Amino acid sequence: MDFKGQVAIVTGGGRGIGKAIAEGLAKKDVNLAVADINPDAAIEAAAAFTALGIKAMGIKLDVSKSEEVKKAFEDMRKEFNRIDILINNAGITKDSLLLRMKEEDWDSVVDINLKGVFLCSREAIKEMSQRRYGRIVNIASVAAFMGNPGQANYSASKAGIVGLTKTIAREYANRGITVNAVAPGFIKTAMTDVLPESVKEEMKRLIPLGRFGTVEDVANAVIFLASPDSSYITGQVIHVNGGMYM
Repeated sequence: MDFKGQVAIVTGGGRGIGKAIAEGLAKKDVNLAVADINPDAAIEAAAAFTALGIKAMGIKLDVSKSEEVKKAFEDMRKEFNRIDILINNAGITKDSLLLRMKEEDWDSVVDINLKGVFLCSREAIKEMSQRRYGRIVNIASVAAFMGNPGQANYSASKAGIVGLTKTIAREYANRGITVNAVAPGFIKTAMTDVLPESVKEEMKRLIPLGRFGTVEDVANAVIFLASPDSSYITGQVIHVNGGMYM
């Protein structure tokens, strides 16, 4: 996969899956804008990636705020003068059963997880359309396809990402822009590490491969879809879940 010094922005890139994706791209000589609502995490990650010999910048970004999104992309254009790859990874959870779910918790999850993809994609496509090349990869979830008790807001937001992915793919294919999604299953992160062992074992029984995925498992799929090698793939969802959903 030859990225030829391309430039990517990774939202939610300061930690977890987003950081693993950004690191994988950096190892492929992709210059990076690491965007995160936590500016310290974004700046720290960017500084670490420069040690790999690439150019990287950290950006404070709340993807649900249109003005912040516009400024982040303006700053990125000034720094790099191009945008080739957008990874829409930023996301949150605020879990509760439907009857107990607060309206503000519904709104905040949908705003960040789904509206954020809309706002960032709209900005990136302005640049990509002019260059007639681009790769957008959105992070969905197995919850979009199976549902998950206590996650009505999260599941709905991730299902919305799937529909948005397919629509943007159809709208901009003639501009050389591919748009795909990756849907992770249970991934080993700080969030799953704190679960009781009994819960982990019960979750693993749902997975034919018998283990949680790693952030690298997700990153590998994302990096392929972000590469020139995926030029004939668009509007698709790649499931990275160990066979949990087929």
